[in-house]
Amino acid sequence: MRVNRRTILKGALAGSAGIAATFPHIYVKDFGQAWGAKPWIYEDEPIKVGMLWSQTGNLSVVENDSTQVSLYAVDEINAAGGIAGKMVEPVVVDAKSDIKVYSEKITQLILRDRVVSVHGSYTSASRRAVMPIVMKWDHLYYYPTCYEGRECMQNIINTGPLANQHSYDLVPFMVENFGPKTYLVGSNYIWPKESNKNVKVWLERAGGEVLGEDYIPLGGSEFAPVFNKIRQQQPDWIMSTVVGDSDIALHRQFLQEGFKSDKTPIASLTTGEIETRAMGNEAGAGHFLSAPYFQTLQNPTNEKFVEGYLSSQYGGGGVTHYNMEETYLGIYVWKKGVERALEETGGDWEAITPRMIRDVSGNWRDQGPVTLSDEESPEGKVWIDPDNFNIWLKPKIGQCGADGQFTIVRQADDHVGPDPFAIYPERGVCKADGLHRPDGSVQKDVL
Repeated sequence: MRVNRRTILKGALAGSAGIAATFPHIYVKDFGQAWGAKPWIYEDEPIKVGMLWSQTGNLSVVENDSTQVSLYAVDEINAAGGIAGKMVEPVVVDAKSDIKVYSEKITQLILRDRVVSVHGSYTSASRRAVMPIVMKWDHLYYYPTCYEGRECMQNIINTGPLANQHSYDLVPFMVENFGPKTYLVGSNYIWPKESNKNVKVWLERAGGEVLGEDYIPLGGSEFAPVFNKIRQQQPDWIMSTVVGDSDIALHRQFLQEGFKSDKTPIASLTTGEIETRAMGNEAGAGHFLSAPYFQTLQNPTNEKFVEGYLSSQYGGGGVTHYNMEETYLGIYVWKKGVERALEETGGDWEAITPRMIRDVSGNWRDQGPVTLSDEESPEGKVWIDPDNFNIWLKPKIGQCGADGQFTIVRQADDHVGPDPFAIYPERGVCKADGLHRPDGSVQKDVL
């Protein structure tokens, strides 16, 4: 008989059952706990990884491309021999742009499909919906886009920019080039509202002011009342944190209302090549985006990525995009984490846990944090911060042209580290084991 960790655990479970029957007052851990848990990766089966994005609904304009590029990355990995010779099996579910479905599907992926990690979400609302479940099962979630920070959780790795890597540069750039007065427009959920708290701090430091602030429901498309206010207030520029289909409507109605991008440009944290393709190049031309990645980046790795993806079965959308690239990075960061975990267990696949993958992705042995080199990352070298498990990157600002592509008008000289509590220093510092508060206490899973 083949003896491995699985057969040993089966024997242990049977023995435990016998003990429990004889001595019913003795507590015995079941197969779903600690030493009795089923493996997340079996020795003789593929590595199952979950992919939780919306292929339908108002968020699918961005999230469907995230699904496609993640499948492309998995195909690349498998074509190159998999992870230590083991193939990767993606388990894809459609969250349907519904917060309740995100919660239902993350539970399915963890408990039924037994994936070792999950990649997904575009909005902070959906990320916050899944995280209590991820934390409950001590699982691992990769979130691949910009978010507001003010969190310190021990079961997530983020490959998109935080506010101090995002609006921190964009706000003074817009004040310097267009004037101090802005109007804030966002979708009505946590990321736009919290992001605009950061915007207000950066704006005050730059000598600017907010003339007005409006939020519309996710998926909403009626901006006429907002543009009436903007016309009355006459800001120098508009700050947009509108996402999904609503972003398309915002830019189209901007033109319909008679506004001009050279007079009152929109500065965005989300409006990239995908959204511009959907709204039409004319509606995107002249506006600005802050992001770590643009399709037009000129380096050999990005050129290979763009050509390979767009010519693949997944590249029917016709463009690459910051969120797609951050998703792509997340898959490769995960791959390196799995490789480290396998080394940590001495080659025992069945001893790898989701939390182990997270932990070895930070400072591990003498190798430091997981890093993607210039040859691996389309945006250039990036690495995981070993304290807060967000990513170090180089912020960039691009202006959309008539062809729907972006010209980079400003780029940071050096990598900028992620700071989840940039405007909340009194809250403490996020470390690998939790939020270290000024009074010396440590609080885990600050959500």
